[in-house]
Amino acid sequence: MKKIVILISGRGSNMEALIDARDAGTLPVEIAAVISNRPEAAGLETAAKASIPTHFINHKAFPGREAFDSRLAECIDEFAPDLVVLAGFMRILSEGFVRHYEGRLINIHPSLLPSFPGLHTHQRALEEGVRIHGCTVHFVTPELDHGPVIIQAAVPVLDGDDEASLSARVLRQEHLIYPQAVRWFAEGKLRLDNGCVRLAAEQADSATLISPGIR
Repeated sequence: MKKIVILISGRGSNMEALIDARDAGTLPVEIAAVISNRPEAAGLETAAKASIPTHFINHKAFPGREAFDSRLAECIDEFAPDLVVLAGFMRILSEGFVRHYEGRLINIHPSLLPSFPGLHTHQRALEEGVRIHGCTVHFVTPELDHGPVIIQAAVPVLDGDDEASLSARVLRQEHLIYPQAVRWFAEGKLRLDNGCVRLAAEQADSATLISPGIR
């Protein structure tokens, strides 16, 4: 069984989705640890209640990004994970850290990449007037929010949407596609080939989900 380590900075709702999928028997992984850079992250308590080891490493205690990332990598490597999963980890990672976990570091981003990388994706989507929005699971590369795409989910932007309503609609899809992506990895059904994700033939049609206009 593959081992994963999850990194969070807040409540970790995508972490919860992974825990729920594991507990339901649909995600064949061992969640070896949950690590946060913020002591107040509510997700640490959630993980502890699920009997998952938790760790806190305060990024403010380090003189720079590389020093923090080095300590973070040391902590992660103690668990020898097959995959490192970013679930609302609000840190830009150094190139050295990303290279260390190349091909086994994934993230979920609340937009249909390459559209709207970075922050405030839902408000930016509304301001641009797009009619389709969504979320993306991707491998992490040194270029922010531009790694190879594993799976995406699309949702309609409805008349009368505000940032909160659009965010909630996208988040429901995040909770579906992140466990799916991790499951594919755990089952050996996805691989990187010259910077592109290749899925097993029986999974290829599932790489994009289209959500109905549920409010």
